[in-house]
Amino acid sequence: MRLTAPIHRLKHRARLLAREKGIPLHAALDHVAREQGQARWSLLAAQAERHAPARRLLGQLSPGDTLLLAARPGQGKTALALDLLREAAGQGRMAVFFSLFYAPWEAARLLTPRGGAEEAVDGGLHIETLDELDAVLVGERMAGAVPGSLVVIDYLQLLARDEGAGAQAREVAALGALARERGLVIVFLSQVARAFDPARARLPGPDDVAGPWPGRADAFSRTCFLHEGEMRLNDPA
Repeated sequence: MRLTAPIHRLKHRARLLAREKGIPLHAALDHVAREQGQARWSLLAAQAERHAPARRLLGQLSPGDTLLLAARPGQGKTALALDLLREAAGQGRMAVFFSLFYAPWEAARLLTPRGGAEEAVDGGLHIETLDELDAVLVGERMAGAVPGSLVVIDYLQLLARDEGAGAQAREVAALGALARERGLVIVFLSQVARAFDPARARLPGPDDVAGPWPGRADAFSRTCFLHEGEMRLNDPA
């Protein structure tokens, strides 16, 4: 269940309720949490904190943007992308997860919110699991989507993987053109090469994107790299 108001407004509502009803603040906070579908305020606050990075990141992306979201396995890139999808769907945007990696049942399980307190997929959030993907198919699936609707492609290294060295870069360019034409936001999940050494750099960068990727980071309007809980969002030079 998506919060009906930002966390600070819900806290203000609880303070007003405590004064009006003459009840302890903690009881008023828990009452507001139950209205939001959580048993206690602590659970509600944890939910809000969990989604905060995605909310901030989505707020910095504009219609027409393409984002390279890259990290080593286990660093949270897929979880962040799924939270972006939930945020977009909660704002009334169409949000689609196109996976070239997961089986349908695996993708559905990924989209089940942590803790199970919310529905697995709400009305604006869709899953597509495919063996092949191109800009034409994405355009067909996103027909009628409002500007700002979100596409996540899982993942870059599997895009056009059997079509030669330049096909992947051409497909990224075609998807970028589609994003600009339709006002979509397209996020490309990407692996980071095993050679990345956190002892030499705190966060990976464009040179650490795993192959096969013959293109350049400036093929995307934005890049975002994750490692050990840190996130850096860049505008390519």
